[in-house]
Amino acid sequence: MSQQTASQTEEKSSWVSGLAALIVVAALVLYYTLVDQSLLVRLAALFGGIAIAVLIVAISPDGRRFIAYAKDSWYEVKKVVWPTRKESTQMTLVVFGFVLVMSLFLWLADKLIEWLVFSVFLGWK
Repeated sequence: MSQQTASQTEEKSSWVSGLAALIVVAALVLYYTLVDQSLLVRLAALFGGIAIAVLIVAISPDGRRFIAYAKDSWYEVKKVVWPTRKESTQMTLVVFGFVLVMSLFLWLADKLIEWLVFSVFLGWK
């Protein structure tokens, strides 16, 4: 029984999403077919269609789940303890220092391997 309910919900959700996509396409077509109208009328048709599509998706089950997910995500972001400016600057300098030391090490390793291969093993000068 629950599989049938889930299947009906998915079917309804995809139908609603398809309707919203069709409304957005219709709004775009209206925007480009009303070229002889003022820009305000064309933008009203475009943004009105998009707003209607967003409203339709928002009241669908998938839309409600997405809104709940967005609210939960925003709540979690508010709980994050962000570093201070001083901490950020210090960590950035540490990363730059590490990159500098690592690049110097890799350059030296490359030159050592180059010297070993070409001068010692192959005898090229």
